[in-house]
Amino acid sequence: MQTTRKFIGKDLLGFGLLLVFLILFLISDQLNENEQLNNISADWINVNTIFLSIVLEAVPFILLGVFVSSLIQIYVSEETIQRFLPKNAIAALFPAAMLGAILPFCECAIVPVVRRLIKKGMPLHVGVVFLVAAPILNPIVFASTFYAFRSEPTNTILYSRMGLAFVLAIIIGAILYGFFKNNAQQLRGDTHGHIHVHEHSHNKTGFFARIKQTFYHAVDEFFLMGKYLIMGAFIAALFQTFLDRSVLTAIGSNDYSSTIVMMVFAYLLSLCSEADAFVASSFGSQFTDMSIVAFLVYGPMLDLKNTFMLFAFFKARFVIIFMITVTIVVFTAVLVLFGLIL
Repeated sequence: MQTTRKFIGKDLLGFGLLLVFLILFLISDQLNENEQLNNISADWINVNTIFLSIVLEAVPFILLGVFVSSLIQIYVSEETIQRFLPKNAIAALFPAAMLGAILPFCECAIVPVVRRLIKKGMPLHVGVVFLVAAPILNPIVFASTFYAFRSEPTNTILYSRMGLAFVLAIIIGAILYGFFKNNAQQLRGDTHGHIHVHEHSHNKTGFFARIKQTFYHAVDEFFLMGKYLIMGAFIAALFQTFLDRSVLTAIGSNDYSSTIVMMVFAYLLSLCSEADAFVASSFGSQFTDMSIVAFLVYGPMLDLKNTFMLFAFFKARFVIIFMITVTIVVFTAVLVLFGLIL
């Protein structure tokens, strides 16, 4: 009974947050145009605008992610995953990075997919490689980065971003393997009650039964992820509005400080990886190339909104070690790439 109330409470929270989003979406024009709303600060109207833009940008990729996750749940067996993965733990890292170069997932959509793959038997460290590689290496991000920096004749930033993402994904996966081996127990238990409601029908193999199951899982995971996306987007909107960007610009000319600042900026802004290159290119005259590359590599691997999702789906110890590893590895690698350390 207590468990049922817990699930109902989470459902109500999810529906409530989505309702708030819909209300803000519907009245956003009135907030921007109505001069009689003098009690509402222009900054808070800007928070609303940024919040809506982040959510609207992410929702299509969330939907893509939950449907792929559901298809994996229904159609991919544990035996299939085990058969196609190399037995050697280190050798398995390379196919995961290559897979990330094919599938168009952003950092929002990739979390449920990786969670589902691990539950299906994919080793934890291989899932980590896919988690950090797919949001950067996919063809959509390659095209958007190329277009955003098309005025750069050597394409240094584009190739630095893609090359670092591939190499660092493997390194991060190897480090996490050293901490956790293949321990899938780092996943939290099912955090949504509806999944259990539909398990009775998983033995049905008919086409329509499978379609029904796919939509059940997609709806469950969409509402589960939606509330974390909305919370993360709101916090990110607050930072985007109230951070003094002039302070950031003042320290942007120093290689070390600008790299740290741009990594923090990437984390707080929580931009979708398909769009972040256009924001990064706007800082080209104020920040160093090294710091911009750090922004483009670090943000898709780790940002504020996918941190919420990671804590929702993985145990805290894993998430903390993952965050520390990604931060240190990206910062060190960028310094090495641009020749500041050997």
